[in-house]
Amino acid sequence: MDIGIWYPSEGAVPASPNTPFGQALAIGAEPAGSALPVVILSHGNGGWMGSHADTALALADAGYVAIGLTHSDDNSKNENVAPSVWMFSRPRELIASIDEVQQHWPDARHMSEDQIGVFGFSAGGYTALVAAGAVPDIDLAVQHCKVQPLEYLCVIGVVDELADNLQSGALTEFAGDSRIKAVSVAAPAFGFTFNAKSLQAVTVPVQIWSGALDERVPHDSNGGVISSALPGLNEVEIVAGAGHFSYLTPCDPAMQAANAGLWERICVDATGFDRLAFHDTFNARVVEFFDKAMVP
Repeated sequence: MDIGIWYPSEGAVPASPNTPFGQALAIGAEPAGSALPVVILSHGNGGWMGSHADTALALADAGYVAIGLTHSDDNSKNENVAPSVWMFSRPRELIASIDEVQQHWPDARHMSEDQIGVFGFSAGGYTALVAAGAVPDIDLAVQHCKVQPLEYLCVIGVVDELADNLQSGALTEFAGDSRIKAVSVAAPAFGFTFNAKSLQAVTVPVQIWSGALDERVPHDSNGGVISSALPGLNEVEIVAGAGHFSYLTPCDPAMQAANAGLWERICVDATGFDRLAFHDTFNARVVEFFDKAMVP
């Protein structure tokens, strides 16, 4: 599990990018502030810790310690692990990343120990909810695929793999982490594995983002199900023109020539949708949500 940490500092920022995600950062500078609230960022299937680098930077600019992790069983260099494996390992790693940073980051004294939020995209949305106490029900997923066989995760066989390799109730070991005080999810996957019973332990504020044009994780069977089943009030935003990958950090134009197939899949939005402009609003709203939900 690789971890990247963004944080506020007064260090000098170089003129040119000095990071793998194209940002110019004051690497190694002393963090500014104390008891800084924390947000963990969990990427989607096949992603990495830089998948939401602009959101992490926006959080750091607002006074948060933003921790991006690369999930070991599901990342851009390792996409062949079965979902039945990473549905376990993802939430475990998210919670472990909190402990890892608190215990081993030399500047951990600047962090709050219990004001912790989680942001998750797609499979990371599932991860965030489970870390906060949700218990997915594979039987619900199987029944959903019988009724809605064109659901993307049903079509590609993910639910069949889960049903073959996970017994009903196998994921009940996740009891959540009480340090998590708020959750923001974008295009949350596996929403149809949840109902009111399986979400009853998620009592923290939740923000849900769905793309109106998302065909991989449509709102009605994912974000909408989660919103309706949560025990408390939650904030829901359905973004006109947004597809599934519109929540990823805007792509470096050089990727188009370097990897045309990947560019087409994750970087191209619907005609008229401006990802750069949207992310200005999106990141500001995510920060605002955590400010209201977490910061005393």
